[in-house]
Amino acid sequence: MKARAAGLLLGYAADRLLADPRRLHPVAGFGQVAAALERRTWRDDRPAGARYVATLVGGAVVLGVVAERALPRTLATAAATWVVLGGTSLDREAAEVSRLLAVGDLPAARRQLTHLVGRDTSRLDEAEVVRATLESLAENTSDAVVAPLVWGAVAGVPGLLGYRAANTLDAMVGHRSPRHERFGWAAARFDDLVNLPGSRLSAALAVALGPDRAGAVRAWRRDAAGHPSPNAGPVEAAFAGALGVRLGGTNDYAGRIEHRAVLGDGPPPDRAALDRARTLASRVGIGAALVAAVVATRS
Repeated sequence: MKARAAGLLLGYAADRLLADPRRLHPVAGFGQVAAALERRTWRDDRPAGARYVATLVGGAVVLGVVAERALPRTLATAAATWVVLGGTSLDREAAEVSRLLAVGDLPAARRQLTHLVGRDTSRLDEAEVVRATLESLAENTSDAVVAPLVWGAVAGVPGLLGYRAANTLDAMVGHRSPRHERFGWAAARFDDLVNLPGSRLSAALAVALGPDRAGAVRAWRRDAAGHPSPNAGPVEAAFAGALGVRLGGTNDYAGRIEHRAVLGDGPPPDRAALDRARTLASRVGIGAALVAAVVATRS
C-alpha cells in the first residue's frame, strides 16, 4: 500500500509539472472507442445505455488490473494518476480566461470559456464569464482531481481508470438531449454515484483550506441542495462561501434555459475572486493528494 501512496503522489506531481499529455492522450483514445461503440449499440432505451456503460467501465477496470500485475505498482499507479488527473490543465484554462478579460478581450474570453463549460457563452458579459469560469473550476476540481485520487487511494489503478471511464462517459452521453435522454441515463446516474465521495471531500477541503470557513460551511449546508447536481452543489456552494461570492443564476444550454439557485451570500465574483478561486482549487488538490496517500497507506 505504500507503493500505491507513492504512486499517487508521484502522479499528482507529474500533473502539476507537466499537465496532461499533449499527444496521444489515453483519455482521448478512450473517447474515440466509446464513440465508435455508441454508434454500434445505441438504442433509445435505458438498458442499452446501461450495457454500454458496463462494457466500457468494466473494460477500463480490467485494464487497470492487468497494468497493476504487469508493472511495478508505484510506476503503474503514478502513470495512471498522471493520465487521469486534469488539475493543471484546468487551472491553465481558467488563467487564460482571466488574462483575456484583463486585457479587455471579452470575445476571446467567451471563446476560451467554451473549453470549460457546455453553456452558450456567446452573449455573456464579463461578470457572467467570470461566474461560469469559477463554477467550472470548482466543479472540475472535484471531478478531475479529488475524485480520481479518492478512487486511486481505495482501489489503485483499476479505481483510477474505472473512475475516469465513468466520468468521460457522463460527459459524452450523460447530458440531457433527445438522443441521450434514455440511453445516457445510466452514465449520468453512475457518474453521480462515483463522484459522491470526491465531491464531499472537495467541499470539506474548501471549508478547511479556504479563507472563510464559517461562510463555506453556511453556504454548503444552506444552498447546496438547490443545485441540480448532487455533487456539484456542495463543491460550488463551499467555494462560494469560502470566497465570499455569489454563484448560480440563469444558464443557457443551447436554448435550454436553466435557472440555478443562488449559492453564497456575497457579490458576484470578479477577476480577483477568480484568482483567489484558483489558489483555493490548488490547495484543495494538494490536500486531496495528501489525504489519498494517507488512505492508501492505511488501506
